Amino acid sequence: MLDEQINSVRRELDSLKRLGLLRSRTKNRKKYYTVNKNFLLFNELHSIIMKGMNSKEGLVKKISKLGDVHFLVLSGAFLNKKSSCDLLLVGNVNKTELEKLLDEEAKTDEPIKFSIMSKDDFLYRIECNDKFIKDLVEDSTNIIGVNKLSKHLE
Repeated sequence: MLDEQINSVRRELDSLKRLGLLRSRTKNRKKYYTVNKNFLLFNELHSIIMKGMNSKEGLVKKISKLGDVHFLVLSGAFLNKKSSCDLLLVGNVNKTELEKLLDEEAKTDEPIKFSIMSKDDFLYRIECNDKFIKDLVEDSTNIIGVNKLSKHLE
C-alpha cells in the first residue's frame, strides 16, 4: 500500500517503537503495531496530523468571512470524536448563514452542534472557569482555528 520496501517500513516502525510512540504485539507469526496514547508528545502529534489530514483551514476561512470572529474551536464531529459541542464560535455571525455553510461543508452523519457567543460572554465565562468553555479550550486535540483573544486566555 505504501509502495515502499518492506525493510524500510520495518526499520521506521522499529524506530518509532524505540521512541515510545508505537507498541507492538505478535500474534500468529504476524506483528501488529498500535499507537501508544501515553506517549509524551501524543496529543501534539495527533493535533498536527488531524490538522493536516482534515485540512479544516478552508472551513475556518469560510466561517471567518461570515462576520466578526474572535475565537473559533473545532471539536467533536470535525475530529471524529464525541463532544458536547462540535464548533465554538466567539464573535458576531449570522446563525442561519453558519448553519447553511456547515450543512454544505461538513460531511457528517449527524448535524453539527455549535455554540455562538459574544466576546464579553466568552471572557466572562473564562474568568469564571466555566467547565464547558474550559473543556473545549484546554483539550489539546481540538483545533483552534481563530484566536484573537490569546492574551485573555493566559
